[in-house]
Amino acid sequence: MIRACRQLGITSIAVFSEADAGARHVRLADESLPLLGRTATESYLSAGQLVEAVQRGRAEAVHPGYGFLSEDAAFARAVAAAGSVFVGPPPAAIEMMGDKLSARLTAEKAGVAAVPGTTVALHDAADVVAAGEALGWPVAVKAAFGGGGRGIRVVASPAEARDAFAGAASEAHQSFGHAECYIERYLAWPRHIEMQVFADAFGRCVWLGERECSIQRRHQKLIEEAPAPGLSEDVRRAMGEAAVRVAEVAGYVGAGTVEFLYEDGDFWFLEMNTRLQVEHPITELVTGLDLVVEQIRVAAGAPLSFTQDDVLRRRRGHAVECRINAEDPAGGRFVPSPGTITALVPPEGPGVRWDGGYEAGDDVPPYYDNLIGKLVVWAPDRPAALARMAAALDEFRLEGVPTTIPAERAVLAHPDFVAASHSTVWLEQRLSLPGTDASAGDDAGPERSQEVRVGRRWYSIPRPGLESRAPRRRLDGGERGPQPGSGLVASPMQGTVVRVLVGVGDSVEAGQAVCAVEAMKMETVLRSGVRGTVSEVRIGPGQAVRAGEPLVVVEPIAASAG
Repeated sequence: MIRACRQLGITSIAVFSEADAGARHVRLADESLPLLGRTATESYLSAGQLVEAVQRGRAEAVHPGYGFLSEDAAFARAVAAAGSVFVGPPPAAIEMMGDKLSARLTAEKAGVAAVPGTTVALHDAADVVAAGEALGWPVAVKAAFGGGGRGIRVVASPAEARDAFAGAASEAHQSFGHAECYIERYLAWPRHIEMQVFADAFGRCVWLGERECSIQRRHQKLIEEAPAPGLSEDVRRAMGEAAVRVAEVAGYVGAGTVEFLYEDGDFWFLEMNTRLQVEHPITELVTGLDLVVEQIRVAAGAPLSFTQDDVLRRRRGHAVECRINAEDPAGGRFVPSPGTITALVPPEGPGVRWDGGYEAGDDVPPYYDNLIGKLVVWAPDRPAALARMAAALDEFRLEGVPTTIPAERAVLAHPDFVAASHSTVWLEQRLSLPGTDASAGDDAGPERSQEVRVGRRWYSIPRPGLESRAPRRRLDGGERGPQPGSGLVASPMQGTVVRVLVGVGDSVEAGQAVCAVEAMKMETVLRSGVRGTVSEVRIGPGQAVRAGEPLVVVEPIAASAG
């Protein structure tokens, strides 16, 4: 956003929390204004503080970015009331599409089939059971507001309904301020394909092409590509036209994304994100358009600078994006890992782009999303793009915190991904990632490898034992498996306790959930490693915890001799 403003000759003003006083976006902006607080709720989600900053900075416009209040209609109205322009859709469109239940009804009005499910909010677990029996198991309990994979639980049977409903509602309330949830049928092997749309205030709405976003963990995207491999031109056009119809019915203006699930040649409306997506750079690379510049132009009252025919003529080649996150993917757990980046040298070369939020010496705080940056490549075709991305990941030097790079290397090299036979559940069900020994805890420190020069070349040598241990399959997205035989449940990360599910004296089974910890927008459910009785609960909801801190103690019940 800052670069787009600079290109257009516009002064940029950054806002920053107490935790982000030295952040890269603050250093890049022309001016900056502080916000009180460190957590998201205290700072970036404080609409009052942000509006006050708009007035102090005498800002003509506000670009809300990718998250936080970017899909908050009340904030958009408050910006307008303060005499500034919200760089995004009209508040009415945000409300219509931000509420997933309303969005489903809008899609139906536009003649676009939605994923089968409910159109009213759930009241309790009994509603989950009723919907599951009607739609067929499994089903997904989903937050009615928000996005980013938060507030989603997959329910395979009536026995799981109570915990799933409670977990989804709690996470939804923590993340979006709304606990309302609804039900969708859970497709067995779908692909997640989203269509970028753009509309102006003069009635023109076009689709810019689709993005394949099926490589996910915890219902959050890890690798995206454009165009979607193996999608026929007829399906692509039908999906694009469906997305435009949804946007037109919503009265949409600006950049937006209509998301679909695709399976066996059919597609269904999933939701619409009324903002710019994190993965928009791959659309920029295949269309040659700067979507942020176009957002600002449209917000200033200009018509779109391109037509649908222009887009179809300009689309070329293939682009791939890897989200580089501060997470330890060992064993497929993807544990959030805040810390200090000690070295960061992104790859270079033709067709390689790095959109980074950090530099060497910066701290990745535990309060926000753990995205460090986006590595994006372009090439004339998909095989060349995958090869270029693999080479770029090998060249990337990032030290101090564990990252998702090892997982992304594994995905790119896997035959299923090369053949485009993956789905939204492929990574968690089919991909095995090297894991650390459970008894030793997570190797999340900076010294995971050593750089050694031999002759004329430098080599990255893994620490003994890290890469040679037998791969372990991950358990369930968003859950930390118990350590067999251990009655001590410790936090695998620095974070905040969001739920405590047991009390002193409660009987628990091995593998039973006892509490949940949230860090960097991810909730991790912690489970007992033994059958026994809870003897200590050392934490409560809202309490900050350290990595390795004991949270719950379970006294094991000895197995009977008979």
